Amino acid sequence: MIIDVHGHYTTAPPQLQAFRDAQLAGERTTMAPVSDDELRASVENNQLRVLRERGGDVMIFSPKASGMEHHVPDPGVATDWARASNDLVHRVVGLYPQTFAAVAQLPQTPEGNIDAVVHEVRRTVGELGFVGVNLNPDPSGTWTGLPLTDPSWFPVYEVLEELDAPAMIHVSTACNPNFHTLGAHYLNADTSVFVQLLMSDVFDRFPHLRLVIPHGGGAVPYHWGRFRGLAMRNGWQDPADLFRNVFFDTAVYHQPGIDLLLKVVPASNVLFASEMLGAVRGADPETGIEWDDTLRYLDGATLDDVERARVLHDNALLVYPGLAGRFA
Repeated sequence: MIIDVHGHYTTAPPQLQAFRDAQLAGERTTMAPVSDDELRASVENNQLRVLRERGGDVMIFSPKASGMEHHVPDPGVATDWARASNDLVHRVVGLYPQTFAAVAQLPQTPEGNIDAVVHEVRRTVGELGFVGVNLNPDPSGTWTGLPLTDPSWFPVYEVLEELDAPAMIHVSTACNPNFHTLGAHYLNADTSVFVQLLMSDVFDRFPHLRLVIPHGGGAVPYHWGRFRGLAMRNGWQDPADLFRNVFFDTAVYHQPGIDLLLKVVPASNVLFASEMLGAVRGADPETGIEWDDTLRYLDGATLDDVERARVLHDNALLVYPGLAGRFA
């Protein structure tokens, strides 16, 4: 069984965006009803079809990342938006329980909104059966907040440990025009969070916390020597020490990138992911391979049977134990 740990509901019915537009216009409203047939139509010719055509079996499914828009400061708006987005994802999972598993958007704001964040973790993971959450290390969209290793984040880590659920580190929209959301902001965040963790003792405090850094870790594999050298120079922990708690996904869109990731990071810390339907769509004209058909790149990588099983299936069950009861 092949498990894709990184899929987004980028094809949600238009009622969801209409609700968001009304929110941002200052209206206090509810979302128009969405039928089960509309939900089916939104995924059957999109994520569901593509997953099956490429040979995948299960997708971990979360709301559209760039649409989380945590920079909007109103806590009530953030809470209502996260709840509406998560409830639609939950309904999709209910329609296709053998294919999708849910990961939650959190109602973060630049000021934190931590009580509401913890409540939504408990509601989605503890009550609705979501297998994890997406955690934005930069709710402001401008990097004006505190690092993920600051104690202000600890209540979130406490509830994740309690519920034995991981968080994928995933920013949303960039609010600084110097950083393209998909081309720079996402990868900057992946790299920055890895260094924040490298400098901290957060995993001494939360030894069972598991974090997934997507997009192949940003610059992490390419600059592993830099991180090791800085760690030695500054008395930080060895970067390899983070492998007890930090994992990387394969949303990397060319063969050399996948090859480097698997040379630097142990196969036991890499999880198969496509990010579809997400940042890059269409095919590479040089190879004819769809950019986000990352299973093809893994087929071209040097992996033995044990390593391949870990990347495509086993690691997902370990990192997301909520999957194990359904997809072991």
